[in-house]
Amino acid sequence: MCGIVGLQNNKEVVSNIYDSLLIMQHRGQDAAGIVTYSDKFNIKKSEGLVRDAFSQEDFNLLKGNIGIGHVRYPTLGGMGIENAQPFISTTPYGISFAFNGNIINFNSLKEKLEQDSRRIIISTSDAELLLTLLSEEMENKPSFSPDFLFEAVEGLFEKVKGSYSVVALIKDKGILAFRDPYGIKPLIFGKKDDSFCVVSESVVLDTLGYKIERDVHPGEAVFFSTEGELYTKKIAEEKHCPCIFEYVYFARPDSVIDGISVYAARLNLGKNLAKEIKKNGINVDIVVPVPDTSRPVAISLAEELNVKYREGLMKNRYVGRTFIMPHQSKREELIRIKLSPVKEIIKGKRVLLVDDSIVRGTTSKKIVQLIRDAGAKEVHFASSSPPLKYPCYYGIDMQTKGEFIACKRSVENVRDMIGADSLTYQTVEGLIEAVSINGVNNFCAACFTGEYPIQAEEEEVRRIEASRGCKN
Repeated sequence: MCGIVGLQNNKEVVSNIYDSLLIMQHRGQDAAGIVTYSDKFNIKKSEGLVRDAFSQEDFNLLKGNIGIGHVRYPTLGGMGIENAQPFISTTPYGISFAFNGNIINFNSLKEKLEQDSRRIIISTSDAELLLTLLSEEMENKPSFSPDFLFEAVEGLFEKVKGSYSVVALIKDKGILAFRDPYGIKPLIFGKKDDSFCVVSESVVLDTLGYKIERDVHPGEAVFFSTEGELYTKKIAEEKHCPCIFEYVYFARPDSVIDGISVYAARLNLGKNLAKEIKKNGINVDIVVPVPDTSRPVAISLAEELNVKYREGLMKNRYVGRTFIMPHQSKREELIRIKLSPVKEIIKGKRVLLVDDSIVRGTTSKKIVQLIRDAGAKEVHFASSSPPLKYPCYYGIDMQTKGEFIACKRSVENVRDMIGADSLTYQTVEGLIEAVSINGVNNFCAACFTGEYPIQAEEEEVRRIEASRGCKN
């Protein structure tokens, strides 16, 4: 999961790109980068948060009326500035490139590319690989035109397996954006006067005052020319499978993805989770969300149960999202710094904690203990998503089975391990039903069901697991 933006205007774009990255900081906090174009590519990339990555001096250097930006959450490739995006290629026209997703056949593509063309991929980022493949496809075209550009994207589609939403700045030509044939990762664009903006989440367009045009369709490429013309082509046809975890956790609640309000989906998740709580015969005094993504779920759940909703955990706003921290030890270390219980609310109460998911279980265990230490009479736990059991190969940092506490354990085993008095999961059916709004009902929910829209070969899986130190 990353955040990407491409912006074309009749005035300097760096300020709006910077604002876009701030708005999408939740999508990645390991690195940030901006590329603009004036008479040359101007680039600044830095590790860490957006607010720390760019100085006023950088703003002065990032000149141009066209540019792209990126916030990084790594799923492939190590830490380090060499893996930060955007990347730049000088051929065939000069291209700057940023993407959100994960390439399953990265290793085999990289080896073939280096063997056949003797090109060297310097970083361990799949973004650089994609840029090199796109550059190769464009070099084979006789001259530049939107049609030839779309043919190059089609050639890329034929080689690459995985999820990818892309923005690319092409020197003196415009901005290209495209989405993989299954549309797993979000991408949407809007217009304001003669300016175009394409971005991962709609909230950016709303905040910057752009009129939302529409989502980029699965398998579609769009091109915003420097003359202000919009060209589009549907290149590949597959069944649309948007990532359901966007609605559970990743996206901001004020975004709309593929016509589905994230906030409305989370309210529905709360209603459906309440049904499971009632079936299990659990009685509580207060419902407490684990901030922030589970707040709408907890509000809706409390209403359905006719139980008081209380903010029993206060969040330190200066600590980032622990799920997207690069190391488990760092996630655990920051829990007590990030969350503080309100003892006056919790003491003597039967508390129902609501979180968006349980991944490794260590964070949940620590939060349950926080509530017990604050004097709770009972601590019950509810997850707005079903048990996570299967690896994600499409851009979530859960690529091996060993990372899931629920993989080979019963609900009762997991409850015991996190130290709760009861544990209630959302059902898969309840999850799908809750998010199925505006006619969209076919999601990638492989991390819950094991049903993958794009299959990974056994050798590809083995290499992914080996790269993450998995011995099984």
